[in-house]
Amino acid sequence: MHLYAFLKAKAAFAFDVRTGIGVALFMLVMVTAPLIIRFSEKAGFEFFARAVSYTGYTWLGILFLFISVSLVLDVYRLVLYSAEIILKRDFAFFTMSAGHAFFVPLVFSLAISAYGYFEAKNIRTETLRIETSKIPEDFGTLRIVQISDVHLGLIVREERLKLVLDEVRKANPDVLVSTGDLVDGQIDNLSGLSEMLKEVNPRYGKFAITGNHEFYAGLDQALNFTEKAGFKVLRGRGLTVGGVINIAGVDDPQAKSYGPYMDKPEKELLSALPQDKFTLLLKHRPLVDPEAEGLFDLQLSGHVHKGQIFPFSVITGLYYLTQAGPADLSGNSVLYVSRGSGTWGPPVRFLSPPEVTVIELVHSTE
Repeated sequence: MHLYAFLKAKAAFAFDVRTGIGVALFMLVMVTAPLIIRFSEKAGFEFFARAVSYTGYTWLGILFLFISVSLVLDVYRLVLYSAEIILKRDFAFFTMSAGHAFFVPLVFSLAISAYGYFEAKNIRTETLRIETSKIPEDFGTLRIVQISDVHLGLIVREERLKLVLDEVRKANPDVLVSTGDLVDGQIDNLSGLSEMLKEVNPRYGKFAITGNHEFYAGLDQALNFTEKAGFKVLRGRGLTVGGVINIAGVDDPQAKSYGPYMDKPEKELLSALPQDKFTLLLKHRPLVDPEAEGLFDLQLSGHVHKGQIFPFSVITGLYYLTQAGPADLSGNSVLYVSRGSGTWGPPVRFLSPPEVTVIELVHSTE
């Protein structure tokens, strides 16, 4: 992507060798920004690491959008050029100069990034209502609130977490669940954030699972933070809560590369739970085990962020059949995929606003 952007800039400005070296060096620093961030934080330079995080990851978002718009314009230019050859006509009026081919994507990417910074703070509450005979008639409504992919770290801090927790409190949950990536790859000095989470105390408790970033951050640190925040971490185990609902959780498969993986088959895990109770499965990635369908009533997942920045959602949509919202499965099971409550990398979202999800379980005679 950097090479593509470099060639676009060179075509637009025809800069000399000295300027080209300067641009290339800047791009090299941006390419290595994640490594600079990691090593500087480990060395204790948190302010510097945070500054590089904002700069490097914001640049990454702008660059992605610049490339996306540029590719569209390049396809347009290719079609126009092909039409001139095939039709033997001059379409000079419709052509675009190298300067315009650089500045139009630049303006679009900067404008979208500015908008996306505010969209990332515009946390929406999504509601999923499920009628089920497995909730006692005299119980009323069981309200489960899901947060996912908060990515607490150098960029997502107190201000963003407060916005998330404000939505959680408004929902007044009976159960709060975190479906992975509560923390990011950098996890130092987050004690104040764990205290903020600890203040939320639903009557039936809080439950969490690992995402891939819990392993990037260091599993022991991530589990310690999550437990200090008041969550019970479910790693290949399930339990019945309040006598009304089964909650089971599985490890993210990233664990296989980082250490102990609680690799208990979902079929075995879910079969051991009381079948007359509503069964909630927490699983970070929105992948469904065919052997487990029908053994859970609702699987809550995250991970995908719905691409976070359009048009990346086009790419993620090719891999995940459901990357946001509910999907009916066989055996009366349902999958719900959260867009995520925070951001990874660029503090930007575009056409994928963050969410806190409220699941309302009510009795049904059917």
